[in-house]
Amino acid sequence: MTILDELAFLDATALAGLVRDRQVKPIELVDTAIERIERLNPKLNAVVAPIYDEARRVAQGELSGPFAGVPFLLKDLVAACAGVRMTWGSRLLRDFVPAYDSELVARLRRAGLVIVGKTNTPELGLLPTTEGQLFGPCLNPWDPSRTPGGSSGGAAAAVAAGLVPFAHGNDGGGSIRIPASCCGLFGLKPTRGRNPLGPSLGDVMSGLVVEHAVTRSVRDSAALLDATAGPDVGDPYWAPSPRGPFAREVAADPGRLRIAFTTTAATGAPVHPDCVAAVHDAARLAASLGHEVVEAAPAVDGDLLTQSFITLWSSGCAWMVETLAGAVGRVPSAADVESFTWALYGLGRVQTAGTYLAAIAALQRVARDVGRFFVAHDVWLTPTVAEPPPLLGSFAAEPDNPISALARAGMFVPFTPICNATGQPAMSVPLFWNADGLPIGTHWVGRFGDEATLFRLAAQLEGARPWASRRPPQTGSIDGVMSGG
Repeated sequence: MTILDELAFLDATALAGLVRDRQVKPIELVDTAIERIERLNPKLNAVVAPIYDEARRVAQGELSGPFAGVPFLLKDLVAACAGVRMTWGSRLLRDFVPAYDSELVARLRRAGLVIVGKTNTPELGLLPTTEGQLFGPCLNPWDPSRTPGGSSGGAAAAVAAGLVPFAHGNDGGGSIRIPASCCGLFGLKPTRGRNPLGPSLGDVMSGLVVEHAVTRSVRDSAALLDATAGPDVGDPYWAPSPRGPFAREVAADPGRLRIAFTTTAATGAPVHPDCVAAVHDAARLAASLGHEVVEAAPAVDGDLLTQSFITLWSSGCAWMVETLAGAVGRVPSAADVESFTWALYGLGRVQTAGTYLAAIAALQRVARDVGRFFVAHDVWLTPTVAEPPPLLGSFAAEPDNPISALARAGMFVPFTPICNATGQPAMSVPLFWNADGLPIGTHWVGRFGDEATLFRLAAQLEGARPWASRRPPQTGSIDGVMSGG
């Protein structure tokens, strides 16, 4: 491993510090990221749109902000980057190039980040795996036969492999937290309305979707959220203002928290013994740090949650397909999208306005049930996912029943969608690896608007059980796999 390869596994805060101290130049960091992408991505398939020339131009110009000169990757979904193709993982948009930056991207640029490319995502971000037909499957650096999760799977695989220190992601049902779990990273879903979706979007699927990132360290996640959070002009709503910078919370004592944990899913989905073990291990760790840990869970109607979420998810798919087709002057057809997307689109098209509003009301009821639980508890701990990273191909739509992929997804991710329904912040923390060497995250949920407590707790967990030195066999056998050896 070269010195520059070692730099590739520092977090963004450390890299930004090296730039400020003039120990390294932004162009050196960008060239290192590009070299690693060129060397490792042909088999990893995490980066689907390189932006090298522009990145090098930006890196040699004047940069300012907390992450000046640090290379960054955008997920090829939701966030528009002017002049760069944005496909949402679909053939429907394979030639679409936006002429503007999303507000989030503008804020990322103001933070000094240098965007070097865009990452792989499943079509429209609909499944918790990243193996769409447009770009092909993304591989998990811990085991290339397994999914890196989704829908921010390309982002997580890239960070886990050391291509960049952190990368953009978004989350409508767990799409930041799921790949963070599968790839051994920290992944925070912020409170609903914390980050902007504009200017083209104000609210996606009645607030299910939020923007942020997968990161290698807790401090990077906090500092990045400081750089991007806050309402945009015309936003329909926004999250409560934090008491101070999130980066400051990382150094703060969380105090003695009352943490509830459960290993059973409200939906009745079975939970793998490794995921159960990860939660019990995390609960013991929290107790050893002085927290009060009890076994408890909010009273959530799993059937109501599932059916209402599917109503919003399918309706959202219909909206996305028709809106995106209109953006490129097409009438959508089965030839434009994958069979699962077309089946979900058909399910969404038959939903009535009344059914949609009833689903929103039901999810708001779930939010109140969960909210009452947080009157007596500070944090709720669950598995992030219900099984270790599945084999690639596990979510393939059955030819005679393509909607079957939705049921498979529900079995894999019964825990994370609850927080998209409630709007609460939640994080996947990489504290556990199973006997096969696969990472299994644990899921920690905070009160609405209270990322601060999660950041304090996460930093404490990170200090007690550091994960930064745990790297996939990326520089050994996997490096050989990636390079075709």
